Amino acid sequence: MITLQFLFIRSHHPLDPLNPKEISQIQHIITTSHFASLRNLTFHFVDLDEPDKQDVLQWLSSHKQNQSFPYRRAKVVIRGGAQTQEIIIDLKNEAIMSEHVYKGDGYPPLTLTELLQAARLPFKSSQFTDLVTRRGLNVSEITCFPFTIGWFGESITKRAVRLSCFYRQGTTNVFSRPIEGLTILVDIESMKIVKFIDKGKAPLPGAEGTDFQSPSENPNPIPCDGNTKRSFVINGNNVKWKNWRFHVGFNARAGVIISTASIFDAVKNKWRSVLYRGHISETFVPYMDPSSEWYYRTFLDVGEFGFGRSAVTLVPLTDCPNNAAYMDGYMAGGDGLPQQVPKAICIFERYTGDIAWRHTEVGIPGKVITNGEPELNLVVRMVATVGNYDYILDWEFKQSGSIKAVVGLSGVLETKAATYTNADQIKEETFGPLVASNRIGNNHDHFITYYLDLDIDGEDNSFVKANLRAKKAKSSPRKSYWRVIRKTLKTEDEARLRIGMDTSELLVVNPNKKTKLGNHVSYRLMTGQPAVSLLMDDDFPQIRASYTKYQVWVTAYNKSQRWAAGFYADRSTGKDGLAIWSRRHVLI
Repeated sequence: MITLQFLFIRSHHPLDPLNPKEISQIQHIITTSHFASLRNLTFHFVDLDEPDKQDVLQWLSSHKQNQSFPYRRAKVVIRGGAQTQEIIIDLKNEAIMSEHVYKGDGYPPLTLTELLQAARLPFKSSQFTDLVTRRGLNVSEITCFPFTIGWFGESITKRAVRLSCFYRQGTTNVFSRPIEGLTILVDIESMKIVKFIDKGKAPLPGAEGTDFQSPSENPNPIPCDGNTKRSFVINGNNVKWKNWRFHVGFNARAGVIISTASIFDAVKNKWRSVLYRGHISETFVPYMDPSSEWYYRTFLDVGEFGFGRSAVTLVPLTDCPNNAAYMDGYMAGGDGLPQQVPKAICIFERYTGDIAWRHTEVGIPGKVITNGEPELNLVVRMVATVGNYDYILDWEFKQSGSIKAVVGLSGVLETKAATYTNADQIKEETFGPLVASNRIGNNHDHFITYYLDLDIDGEDNSFVKANLRAKKAKSSPRKSYWRVIRKTLKTEDEARLRIGMDTSELLVVNPNKKTKLGNHVSYRLMTGQPAVSLLMDDDFPQIRASYTKYQVWVTAYNKSQRWAAGFYADRSTGKDGLAIWSRRHVLI
């Protein structure tokens, strides 16, 4: 018999996500106010208005945690009457605190309701029926998907998407049979088709061999990972495991959010802070096909759609092992009412056979001493399905004190129909390889940017670049050695870095705290394989996602500067975001 020792207790935290009751309360306040008279009133963003950091830290460090936080507010972004309204609501007093008409660059995220309505529009059009019938296709076997269209230097006056359609007949893999040569421009505000863009009939890839279903209907259960005597406690949204404690949140934009992560120091008998707030900030997915049907596919998925809004219900024994505990996610729909994602997040202990540490000592005469420990980690997981791709997002906590953010990418390819059945037939540029008969897999990137507000043993941190430099040796048979030269970076523009260009290490240091040996307390930022956008600086998608020219940006704390491409990413023109903020030469 297996006993799983995780425990649920209900508690409250100032960074707790909005619950269904609060979301309903917000919807009621808005729809019974003067905003109710707005034409086409829709809710695009409903989230906790993040409390001041100092207030949160003071509350957490006090002995008043059994009392409610002194205030709780929500930030709401609605559209109505072709305007974007920003509203702050006092949830305790059930009142609107402030309201503001946003007149800046870009639009708020599209709602699921808008996307579904846009996708259904062609099926009410006789012109669409005629276009697909002339291609010999059955309208009832077609699915259309709305894609954002970005910005390409034009003056933007409306919210719009462009539909691409796919033929489902004979397959469960909708994206495998694109109806090339036909796209549809939709005005989201009026919810009307602006025009059909018909480039003529193109080959339709066949259905054979395209299903992505598992060959086994009953996959073997994933075994319970690690020693089942190990346990974690879930107290509301707070998680405690081994020497870690942290808060797990969720919203429609970022999805899973990790907050107030601290590690217990058994020697000092105290909790020491590591991470105040961390989440996905933005993605940039530009396809490398400049043709008329593909050039605009340069997605900012988090800002245009939302990773939380794209979160799926996790499937036990497929997405998470059988020792997992689950959390539901809640958000507001386009009508402002609460929507639930059951099992949006899973938490589990994972043992993969790795070694946490070990050593074999043979230096003691007559003895061989071996000791060590297996690595057992705690994982917080969410999966966001954005179109054809599934992003598997893990936060992995290690007993060594490390936190590892991992992104896995799965799903199916979005392909372009082509006449080729063999690579030897290709004599022109196709913008990607032939991945199956009559299908080109267009080259593209996935840039995923995280927001990390690190508080290493307190808030007063510095960012240090430790450069490894060769030096000529003196009075030694050796000719050279390397040494470490540390430089504290002072300003935001100085602390934007392209990693992999030199031999250096990146450190977040608390200059006011030292170890017992006199070294400054610090954490090392360890990156994976560096990637940088190869698009030209004056290319319009690159202007919108200019932050992808550097892999690391360090900025002064500002709770409103969490979204790398700016808060209003849909149809943005690059006038907001990380690259703009960092031009201000602010001290970090």
